Amino acid sequence: MAPMKIFYQFMSFAFVFLGIFWFSQYARSWKDVFPLQNCITAVITLGMFEMALWYFDYAEFNETGVRPMGTTVWAVTFGTVKRTVARMVILMVSMGYGVVRPTLGGLTSKVLMLGGTFFLASEVLELVENVGTVSDLSGKARLFLVLPSAVLDVFFILWIFTSLSATLNKLQARRMLVKLDIYRKFTNALAVAVIVSVGWICYELYFKSKDIYNEKWQNAWIIPAFWQVLSFSLLCVICVLWAPSQNSTRYAYRDDGSEEFDRDETTLTLIKPSPISSKEVRSLPDERSVQGSNGVSNGDLEEDKTE
Repeated sequence: MAPMKIFYQFMSFAFVFLGIFWFSQYARSWKDVFPLQNCITAVITLGMFEMALWYFDYAEFNETGVRPMGTTVWAVTFGTVKRTVARMVILMVSMGYGVVRPTLGGLTSKVLMLGGTFFLASEVLELVENVGTVSDLSGKARLFLVLPSAVLDVFFILWIFTSLSATLNKLQARRMLVKLDIYRKFTNALAVAVIVSVGWICYELYFKSKDIYNEKWQNAWIIPAFWQVLSFSLLCVICVLWAPSQNSTRYAYRDDGSEEFDRDETTLTLIKPSPISSKEVRSLPDERSVQGSNGVSNGDLEEDKTE
């Protein structure tokens, strides 16, 4: 467990740098911030507290030889809250909250129920594994605690990708090109994260099956550390895609009827031609005859007609 102290020290600095980037952007464009960005701010803040508490937990454990119960409970709780909020934020983003739709409507209670259930299952698992005497759980006891969290994680993933598919179709149908590009990048990042997660789970199972007697204990710290790095990387991607800026309102939901076409001023220009009345059409030959009487040649008139 000794390498975890150094690992959480580096992760604390990583969250500090991410927080500096995000909060500087937030302070610079706070007038244009929309609710989704406030949720991301909460996740970053919780992550900073979690990393710091885990570092102090391992540092005190290293000094005294006794696991500090109070610090460990707070570290576990902040970590569980952060993971729960992060999953709910990703789910709400996938549903288009704050971007395609102003609220979740009737789905709000279901999202909160799923988040609350996941929090309880994860909190119990983390408390049993970390608080008090450090000891390995038996296979059946660990499976009983891990299974609910794993099932809820799978449910989160299925709901997220189902919602993402519906949101992408809606953005494409409404021709919201800027938002569609962001959501495609977000979908690719999530897909990569899921593929890497599945691969790492297979490696973890292989590692534990080959190390029945815990002979490779020096490298065991890499397994929990990997999940922290993966979640931090996904959070960085989200922060880059939805960073606060003066153009943040382009990514937010607008209820003024202007969302039918999400225009990019630098690449797209949609001009609606004004209709020409029949009176103006009849007056065109007269105007050209006047121009001809003022010295405009017939050749110029023919060229003008061609244009």
